[in-house]
Amino acid sequence: MGGSASLLPQETLGEYQELTFLSKQEILLAYKRFSELLPKEERENACSARVPKSQILTLPELRANPFQHRICRVFSTSDDRDDSMSFEDFLDMLSVFSDSATSDIKSHYAFRIFDFDDDGTLDRKDLEKLVNCLTGQGEESRLSNTEMEQLIRNILEESDIDKDGTINLAEFQHIVSRSPDFASSFKIVL
Repeated sequence: MGGSASLLPQETLGEYQELTFLSKQEILLAYKRFSELLPKEERENACSARVPKSQILTLPELRANPFQHRICRVFSTSDDRDDSMSFEDFLDMLSVFSDSATSDIKSHYAFRIFDFDDDGTLDRKDLEKLVNCLTGQGEESRLSNTEMEQLIRNILEESDIDKDGTINLAEFQHIVSRSPDFASSFKIVL
């Protein structure tokens, strides 16, 4: 603990605890894991460094996640839109995916991750991409056009309360609130 804790000032650690759903130990572990993604010469300045998306995706917790690219996009604050992450971006991501985060927070970020075109609604194209991510891209696991159309129709029938052909955040959160397993399955543990 000595090495990573000494590079993260106590005051900063306290602020991160107040601003996230993470414990002191989880923040220190996150700092250690984030630092390890940086080249050795940049590790002392981990709080001000950015880790490229390619490095973030080497984390075992993200490597197998079908939404890994969207997760990086949603949590990155990079002005270059390269999906790189600062330590604070990384903490935000871990906080949202922690067991302590509220269902409202989790559903808000899940919605953003599933909104592939970032237009504030889940339309047919978003739902198709969502299903493809969940079922896999291989020939044997891919749904036929008919199956995909039927599934999307069923999803919209069940979720699109205002019948505008899309699912907005409120509709998504309503559906998620009826799914007791959602909060416990929407997590990443370091």
